[in-house]
Amino acid sequence: MNKSKGTFESEISKAVTKWEKEYLGRGPISVKSDILRDMIIVTLNGILTPAEYKLCKDKEGITTIKRTRTELVESGVEELKEVIFTITGKKVVSFHTDLSTRTGERMMVFKLSNEFDEKGNHGRSE
Repeated sequence: MNKSKGTFESEISKAVTKWEKEYLGRGPISVKSDILRDMIIVTLNGILTPAEYKLCKDKEGITTIKRTRTELVESGVEELKEVIFTITGKKVVSFHTDLSTRTGERMMVFKLSNEFDEKGNHGRSE
């Protein structure tokens, strides 16, 4: 039986939340994943601590928090790619991320080796 696209998205959200808690020591307030063609877009809300928000009052603090948080995520990117592969059966060919220090939201984009089909299956083998 094939999984629906929504099932894949839910599994990805749960797995990324688990990775954040285990690898970074703290999880987001909420996570939403969307599969769009050959991309998985993950939105994590509430990832900054109160102390980090306080540091983000000036440009130097913003730069420090963004750099530190990005380096932490990038240091575990191979594990994240493996999580995506385990759930979807798709190889991640590139990873992009950014953080808003104003909203405390992180976006992650996983570019896959090929597309999912409309039924949420593992996609075309083109």
